[in-house]
Amino acid sequence: MRSASIERSTKETKIKLELSLDGSGSCYEINTGVGFFDHMLTHIAKHGFLDLRVSAQGDLEVDAHHTVEDVGIVFGQALKKACGDKNGISRYGQAIIPMDEALVLVALDLSGRPYLKFEADLGKGHLGGFDLELVKEFFQAVSVQAGMNLHIRLLTGDNLHHCAEAIFKAFGRALAAAIQLDKRIEGVPSTKGVLE
Repeated sequence: MRSASIERSTKETKIKLELSLDGSGSCYEINTGVGFFDHMLTHIAKHGFLDLRVSAQGDLEVDAHHTVEDVGIVFGQALKKACGDKNGISRYGQAIIPMDEALVLVALDLSGRPYLKFEADLGKGHLGGFDLELVKEFFQAVSVQAGMNLHIRLLTGDNLHHCAEAIFKAFGRALAAAIQLDKRIEGVPSTKGVLE
């Protein structure tokens, strides 16, 4: 089983995260204290076919920024650890996901080189007390810690809940494709012979 368990404790947050890449997508327990964010993380697990457990305590009396960003850091670290040497993985993943009027494209490369291109104007609004600017912050942290080239583009959409949810679902689907093992691949899918 390709899995990882990471704990991170700072003056702002205390996080424990367990991740299995070879899960079913039906085993997840998520409690960050930020309801809408919990809902979004379940979509990554479900559509990424991951087993995911997240327990986070953060300084929510300030706002959710530190909690969301630090969960992104820990998720990225766990993903990198669970992928190990990346032998046999597909490496690339992409998904175009509709949710009612919203349409999102996500493409990613587990290259070892972090880069985020985020083209999704979600405004400065809130959903269920969740600051929508934190969607980008979460994926920035994931990209950096996992060493992931990540492109997220909101192609169309009006309802902000639909837009945000489609982003997380599309990310889950793209990630599932990238971490999938391919028997045709010997070593890593790179002419360099390494992905780091």
